[in-house]
Amino acid sequence: MKYLIDTHIALWLLTDNKQLSQKARQVILSPNHRIYASVASLWEVAIKHKKYPNDMPLDSGTMARLLKQSNVLLLPIKLEHIVATETLPDIHKDPFDRLLIAQAVSEPMRFLTHDEKLVPYSELVEWV
Repeated sequence: MKYLIDTHIALWLLTDNKQLSQKARQVILSPNHRIYASVASLWEVAIKHKKYPNDMPLDSGTMARLLKQSNVLLLPIKLEHIVATETLPDIHKDPFDRLLIAQAVSEPMRFLTHDEKLVPYSELVEWV
């Protein structure tokens, strides 16, 4: 099964943060799953690291390198992902979250998040 991980899930994984739930670890570490992080997450980290370097534990370059070392695949942003953001209901205004959901729905793949506000978007959203 393919999983797209939310930005915070990726950061928690790469920094071995205790906030990453046991369930999320099990999903990510399962040999039966292919784990993806979006290029949009790298873009989000780049913006937030530049603006709040003390609050963002990684810069985008380091994050990309660590994702590769962790065998997490990068999902590019495609035209159909951008177009799919227009079909999503107005549940949440964060453009990065909306793009990640659109990517998961378009591919399709399950979306792993710890943000309960994102669950109503799709049956593909898995809260952990």
